[in-house]
Amino acid sequence: MTDTARASWFQRYLLPGFAFKAVVIGGGYATGRELAEFFLPGGPWGGIAGMLLAMALWSAICMATFAFAYAARTYDYRSFFRALLGPFWGLFELAYLALLIVLLAVFGAAAGAIGQAMFGWPPLLGTLGLMLAIAAVVSFGNDAVERLFKWVSVFLYGIYALFLLLALSRFGDRIAANFASAPAAEDWALNGLTYAGYNIIGAVVILPIVRHFRSRREAAVAGLIAGPLAMLPAIAFFVCMIAYYPQIADEALPSDFLLQRLRWPLFHSLFQLMILSALLESGAGAVHAINERVATAWHARRGSDLSRGGRGLIATALLAGSIFLADHVGLVGLIAQGYRGLSYVLLAVYVLPLLSWGLWLLLYGRLRPIPKPYPSIDTGEQA
Repeated sequence: MTDTARASWFQRYLLPGFAFKAVVIGGGYATGRELAEFFLPGGPWGGIAGMLLAMALWSAICMATFAFAYAARTYDYRSFFRALLGPFWGLFELAYLALLIVLLAVFGAAAGAIGQAMFGWPPLLGTLGLMLAIAAVVSFGNDAVERLFKWVSVFLYGIYALFLLLALSRFGDRIAANFASAPAAEDWALNGLTYAGYNIIGAVVILPIVRHFRSRREAAVAGLIAGPLAMLPAIAFFVCMIAYYPQIADEALPSDFLLQRLRWPLFHSLFQLMILSALLESGAGAVHAINERVATAWHARRGSDLSRGGRGLIATALLAGSIFLADHVGLVGLIAQGYRGLSYVLLAVYVLPLLSWGLWLLLYGRLRPIPKPYPSIDTGEQA
């Protein structure tokens, strides 16, 4: 029996959404910094509208991406873009590598800030701890990354639900008042589109995790679910942030700002642990995509699987550069300076080709599946 035949309902429908959430949540989303950067400028209602727009776009792109990947049997981004862009597939890789360094630097900067706030550590120490944990997880391949996504998701959704309940009970009157007195929203659509654009790369990053589909319908349903699974925690967090709108927009760590005002030390610690877990799964997902891309080429040329040691070395090389960046540029600066330009590049080399040429190939049956995926993609086993 193949790995696909054994795949559970959870692996086929929910795991892709959990994996997508894992990649997009990152340091800025988990700490609230991205939400302040992109959605607070639109005000309370404009922010909600922008988030719903981003969620709908995420679902649409995930549906198209998962269906295309299933039809072509392309479960790493290199194979996917060779099927979509042909000889121009390298354009995506260049953009992704640039974004990956920014992403890992954001994760490292957030981990450093949390370690400093909680334990008084030098920021670099928290950054190094996160990077070592990421390298350890991805060295064990698909199965380890899938388990990480599953259990961190359970923890994360529970913490966000409890956070919303505590915030409503403690300063629900402030939240209601700020929503009631909110001015007319401006620029929410552009901000929602931009945010969706640079985060939508997660749909391609998690391709090794979507290998469990049995049909195109399953791929489409999983893609539809992925948008809400990724955005609902952000909406809950955003509602909490509105209690201190607009001053919270200037906070480097909006989560810490709110947690201090809740005055629940135990929950404060649990939330910080959740953020670190989210950083771990985001970083692991992003680095794992590179490992699987290299593993595909490695198997094609050498006929053997990439070893755990090889995966660990690749991860370490990627993470080393990001540690330097995180130590020299703050979290706010990384998000404001690094993401917006790259989001437009990714729209040009990924979203536009997928929704035009890719859908044409898909709808008219022009895609041909790869005869047989290499073993580590199909079974999760290592040689």
